Amino acid sequence: MPDSVQYDVVKGVATITLARPDAMNSLTAETKSALREAVERARDDTAVRAVILTGSGRAFSAGQDLREHAANLDEGLGLAGTLEEHYGPIVLALSRMPKPVVAAVQGVAAGAGFSLALACDLRIASEKASFATAFTRIGLAPDSGMSWTLQRLVGRAKALELLLLAEPVRAAEALELGLVTSVVPAEELKAAALALATRLAAGPTLAYGAVKAAVEHAAATDLAGALATEGELQKACAHTADHAEATKAFLRKEQPVFEGR
Repeated sequence: MPDSVQYDVVKGVATITLARPDAMNSLTAETKSALREAVERARDDTAVRAVILTGSGRAFSAGQDLREHAANLDEGLGLAGTLEEHYGPIVLALSRMPKPVVAAVQGVAAGAGFSLALACDLRIASEKASFATAFTRIGLAPDSGMSWTLQRLVGRAKALELLLLAEPVRAAEALELGLVTSVVPAEELKAAALALATRLAAGPTLAYGAVKAAVEHAAATDLAGALATEGELQKACAHTADHAEATKAFLRKEQPVFEGR
């Protein structure tokens, strides 16, 4: 894997780190390919039960590397297939990953970088974090799922405001809007994200995956459809070892020990 993305697994938590700090973790083709590989690796590794996505240095990610993008435009390559080969697959892999994903946002998350954070299940932000849609500032429409994820978090009117005006949202406002789960001092971000991911990694992994699948399906169906999908997922969870253990532990008045199976 290229040096622009780091991948580490400790005690069931995979940490994926964007590692181009001198370029604010902007996303080149190489970085996006490596990120897609890392996300898919975490998805497929049964030893991984929770994921952290973060950046190195002072930024989470400033989004698309515009130097590379400008060169592609000069060569007549346009977007060079990155939406289909990189952003789309990465966002789908994050959002559909059958285990929880936590974004640890220490600084700027802009454009596609913001979209990546939105594709995660939970977001913890440093007090120094900020979020910006950025797309209209360079004459583009949103990508990487932002038109879908953002309005589901903040509502249609606020999403349109953020997308059209592209003004930065500071950490405190992001918390008020529901964009992030919590805001912590910068020096505590890494520990806070790891504590949350470790808690999730010790939980009922298959049930977490079912929750994610149920919520995604319910976002695009009616109540009857949601009930049907819930029924299917609930029946599957009812046959897991974790459910059996948790039920017995409840009767024993003990805390369950989940193994993710």
